[in-house]
Amino acid sequence: MSRSRSTLSSAIALGLLASGMAATTAHAEAAPPSASTLDTIHVTGMAEDASKVASPISVISAERIQQGGGNLGEVLDGLPGVRVDSFGAGAGRPVIRGQAAPRVKVLSDSSAVLDASDISPDHAVTVDPLLGERIEVLRGPATLLYGGGAIGGVVNVLDNKIPERLPENGLEGRLLIRGNTVADERVGAASISGQVGQHLVLHAEGSYKDADNYRAPDLDESRVDATFSRSKNGSVGASWVTDNGYVGVAYSYREDDYGLPGHNHEYEGCHPHGSALHCGSHEHGAGEDHDHDHEHDHEHVAAINLTSKRYDLRGEYRDPFAGISRVRFRANYTDYSHDEIDGEEVTTTFANKGYDSRVELEHVPLGAFSGVFGIQHSDTEFSATGVEAFLPTVDTRSTGVFLVEHVEVNDQWHFELGARHEWLKHQPRSDVRNRPAFDDTASSFSGAAILSFTPDTSLTFSLSRSQRLPHAQELYARGIHMATNTYECGMLPSALTCGGTANDAGYDKETSKNAELTLRKSEGPLTYSLGVFANNVDNYIYARTLDQYEAFRLIKYTQADVEFRGVEAELGYQFTDAVSATLFGDRTRARFADGGGNVPRIPAARFGGRVNWALGAFDTELELYRVNRQRDIADYEVESPSYDMVNLTVAYTVPNTNAQVFLRGTNLANEQVWNHASFLASTVPQPGRNVSLGFSYRF
Repeated sequence: MSRSRSTLSSAIALGLLASGMAATTAHAEAAPPSASTLDTIHVTGMAEDASKVASPISVISAERIQQGGGNLGEVLDGLPGVRVDSFGAGAGRPVIRGQAAPRVKVLSDSSAVLDASDISPDHAVTVDPLLGERIEVLRGPATLLYGGGAIGGVVNVLDNKIPERLPENGLEGRLLIRGNTVADERVGAASISGQVGQHLVLHAEGSYKDADNYRAPDLDESRVDATFSRSKNGSVGASWVTDNGYVGVAYSYREDDYGLPGHNHEYEGCHPHGSALHCGSHEHGAGEDHDHDHEHDHEHVAAINLTSKRYDLRGEYRDPFAGISRVRFRANYTDYSHDEIDGEEVTTTFANKGYDSRVELEHVPLGAFSGVFGIQHSDTEFSATGVEAFLPTVDTRSTGVFLVEHVEVNDQWHFELGARHEWLKHQPRSDVRNRPAFDDTASSFSGAAILSFTPDTSLTFSLSRSQRLPHAQELYARGIHMATNTYECGMLPSALTCGGTANDAGYDKETSKNAELTLRKSEGPLTYSLGVFANNVDNYIYARTLDQYEAFRLIKYTQADVEFRGVEAELGYQFTDAVSATLFGDRTRARFADGGGNVPRIPAARFGGRVNWALGAFDTELELYRVNRQRDIADYEVESPSYDMVNLTVAYTVPNTNAQVFLRGTNLANEQVWNHASFLASTVPQPGRNVSLGFSYRF
């Protein structure tokens, strides 16, 4: 970036480096291979008992990550309330309770991920789940640690690129080899940590994936065009570990090359005339605006070629001074760019450069209170050049201060309180339209009451009021966006963006008011989690359709009140030491208030069950679930049909070793699947029957 970093962040970084801080606190104990509910909140360490936590996070272990899923969204798909916003095989963003980016934040070990995934669904999230030790999904008060705008939730991918502890016996690592049939996928991943001397730990890791276009049932051709995906990731790191903590650095490099299915240039000449969409020659009359006469070569394959270079600094220090039991810091600088390619031609280049830093301080118990407070600051420069440069270059600076407290009144009553205040500024640079800077603040608050009937059974009621400030895209967009088949107009007046003066409106802060009730039992043969939520969002920012020609829409980012309602349930029973069963389901309903219709791309209801059983060195899981037909659609959407999913996993652990061979089959009934959460819901089917075979080893 051309400009200097802020004084605040520089002072923080220099102070932390000079102090030599370190801490021995490691991640919570690893979860079992299946997705489950974690009993501790890694980010605060405030409660060790699940019955005393307002919203225990969902967790996916490294073993489950390794068994399948080509991107982050696919790995998380299946957790209660979590789906994937897929765009072929290369890009897949997590969707939580009907919310996607920018209302769902993705973190790399509690540090912000600076890429372009919150700009468009065809942009990959630059976190490789294969190199993660575990993935946690946070909801409730703890999300305020990372942003009041995370009204959907937070996805935190925990890794070991900067070791936090000394490896056992001085050396440890893991290896994964995997392949599948649906895309002829070939995957490899490895990591190793070694101790040098008394305190120094060196770490190296890498992954490789090469997958062809995947197969889908009932197609004229057996494979779906432009669904190939290739990636290479590598990282080297070092940390200094003592009895009091650790401090370390790492460098990571990533390359991706993946296809963009459904991408075409049929509507690239479309443009707005006020609030009307013009897709033809200017020789047509006013009543013929929707005529078009484009001719293009549709044989070209569209793809994205991505590069990300990232530098990380992390550390923890235990009992640094009176009143503070732990200080924890994270900072990263990222240089990200990707080219969008049509055939052999680079049509658009997106870039995002900047840094993010945060410091958390966990205070010693003050009577019934224990908790964490801190500060976060980020400074980024986003730019786009080429055919789809629908945004100007924008500098964005954000600073937030936060506090999350746990209050233990007695063995039965516990409370959680959270607050965050943020300052945000967007500043366009070298903008020919002279779009103005945006500068505003937001405040968010949350609270929860937990009644523990028994040590393992609790009832939780939580309330939150969260404010989200607009993304630069929502303010400044003006231009064609082929991934979503839209011409985008930002919230600013039409003279600066587009959409016609009749659609100019003043800006109000997006404010989410969420209430949630959860009954949970975490131990014993019978376990369950039954929850309902209601989320009313005032001034919800969305892409309002002004005009439409065929599948192409003219949209204007607009605000309206929206109501989200949902239910999530899991009920499990352990019949014997070897056999257990689980029933699960979730549903989210989202509508504009006052009869304004349905919010688009909301996943349909899902319900099903799974059976797990163990026999000697074998562990087996059979999963069956149904996704209903989605009839609650926006006026420009089409209904997505229902489907039934059958998955089977068999894992064999070599006796007296940490080696495992696994065989996983997904969509074994070879159902045709259309993902309603995707922008390609009605045009690109999901993969068909797939069998993955893999080998993993830890030492």
